[in-house]
Amino acid sequence: MKNPAPGKEMETRPQQLWPVHCVADSPGAELIPEIRADLIDVVVHKGKHSQVEMYSAFADAFGNSDPAMVEKSVNMDIAELLRDHKVTDVFVVGLAGDYCVKCTAIDAAKAGFRSWIVEEATKCVVPTDWEKVKQEVQAAGVSVIHADDPMIQKLAVR
Repeated sequence: MKNPAPGKEMETRPQQLWPVHCVADSPGAELIPEIRADLIDVVVHKGKHSQVEMYSAFADAFGNSDPAMVEKSVNMDIAELLRDHKVTDVFVVGLAGDYCVKCTAIDAAKAGFRSWIVEEATKCVVPTDWEKVKQEVQAAGVSVIHADDPMIQKLAVR
């Protein structure tokens, strides 16, 4: 994959090819029933450009976070939105812990947010890689916590 960023066109990265998944408006993209959709204020749609790998909701696979570079792959500048709403902490969960969750959590930390991954709410494509992923994210300033962590209890909807 080549970098679409101006002046960095020759920068390349290996690309992981994935089967079609999480297609908008398909059962594979539906929220699980345990998530209170009525409490969701914003939904970020990423991976919108089939030619650009987009693991993180903050930046593309090359780390380009400039909205002009990312706009074809994600529907909003999530860092700006979070800052506008005075958000300080980002909790990341979902699939896949070793790709999208990891990259989003690391990029949240790079963008200046306190970043957390909730272990029980995260699954990896390669489950045996989880310990290595935890070390990588922790080295990047991301905290891996459990669902019963006091930080989660502060978020509980009553």
